[in-house]
Amino acid sequence: MKLSNIKDSIKNFWKEFRQVKSGIIGLILFLIFLFAVVFEPLIISFKETNNVWRDITYWEDLPRNVPPAWTNLFTSRKSAESMEIDDPEITEQQNGNLRILTSEFTYDYQSYNPPQDIIFRADGTGSPMIIIEIVRPDDEKITLFQKPVNLGSGNDVRVSMDSNSKDAVYNFLSKKVPRSELQKINKNLLAPTDYLFSVASEDFIKNREPLNGIYKIKVTSIMQNEDANISDPYIVLPGSVYGLLGTDSYKRDLWSGVVAGVKWALLIGLLTAVVSVSIGVLYGVISAYLGGWKDSLMMRIFEVFVSTPLLPVLIVLAAVFKPSIWTLIFMMCAFFWTGSVKTVRSMALQIKEETFIEASKAAGASNLRIIFKHMVPLLIPYSFASMALFIPGAIVYEASISLLGLGDATIVTWGQILSDAYNSGAILSGIWWWVVPPGLCIALMGMAFAFIGFAADKILHPKLRTR
Repeated sequence: MKLSNIKDSIKNFWKEFRQVKSGIIGLILFLIFLFAVVFEPLIISFKETNNVWRDITYWEDLPRNVPPAWTNLFTSRKSAESMEIDDPEITEQQNGNLRILTSEFTYDYQSYNPPQDIIFRADGTGSPMIIIEIVRPDDEKITLFQKPVNLGSGNDVRVSMDSNSKDAVYNFLSKKVPRSELQKINKNLLAPTDYLFSVASEDFIKNREPLNGIYKIKVTSIMQNEDANISDPYIVLPGSVYGLLGTDSYKRDLWSGVVAGVKWALLIGLLTAVVSVSIGVLYGVISAYLGGWKDSLMMRIFEVFVSTPLLPVLIVLAAVFKPSIWTLIFMMCAFFWTGSVKTVRSMALQIKEETFIEASKAAGASNLRIIFKHMVPLLIPYSFASMALFIPGAIVYEASISLLGLGDATIVTWGQILSDAYNSGAILSGIWWWVVPPGLCIALMGMAFAFIGFAADKILHPKLRTR
């Protein structure tokens, strides 16, 4: 019988809830965030994001500070997208005791803004000589890199054109561009690829013209002994746009970071709300039921907590103790419980005067039985509505603490992403894709639970309904 009553109550609640449009919007947003948590490994680009977010070397092959790829839809001057070429034409020759391995990669460049870099990657051992050449569509051939690489007993080969080929590109330009113009070019802070993928004309600075077409990237590995080896070669071209949300100044994929932050936002909000509201409901019911001097004492304690400014206390405690997400949740719970006490106490004072409470006392029921068996269950509907309204505040407080640099740096949260953006001057630099997505997610998640809470409040408290 009780189970059927619960089912009927849920059906009736849903029947009324779905008539509140804002509540449905909030529920849809919540389900989207829940979907992101459940299917996170499938929708993020880098599965190890949670563990390597602070490891800069993990992201070194991505472009720096580039906008999302979809921004190409809104400009006539398309930007090259990031790509990886792993299907080279490989030839091998033996010349005496020298073994020569040649890998030729083909890149079809059809954009206005070139890639930020050309990176050669492979597995290797020994100390092979690496020669990297590029043949442009105008048949100009440029040697970008020519050095022995010491790999020891077995390491990854990584050669970046951005850091190793500036002199080679400038030497090429010196043959094509007048010295006066070349001096102006040297003063510009452009990457070598900006020159490499452009027409080398005299008015290069004023009218940069991209050189579209097929580029051949030829990598020759010369090995002198049997221990030296190069295998699985590929080329990475970090583009001028990347992914769904672009990258930051640490070359991190912001889409992976924002999605990874969803679960922490839900954990912080839900756990803080459940614990805080549970404590507040019990505190308010016990205070109302005991009455007298005990009620007065409990209200004085409540007033001390409710009058304490929370954010400064959180800042001080976060600065004193080692920043941890669990410490932050505990500190928020220690102050958030006051939010529901007044309302619960006033409701409990009315319930206390009901005849079934008096009957329970006359039957010899203990105080604990009356509180937990007869009073608290009547306040459960209000508790759920309050929890939904508490969640946005917890998420915003975590973001505020992280923005001040006092958050838990071992996890990926939206507040941490905003903190990094602030410290790197993203707003002043116009890197909006580093600021808007995490900020918008905080707003949307707050709005989702606020809408759900308001809708539940209207249903559970008919006096709040408007015609």
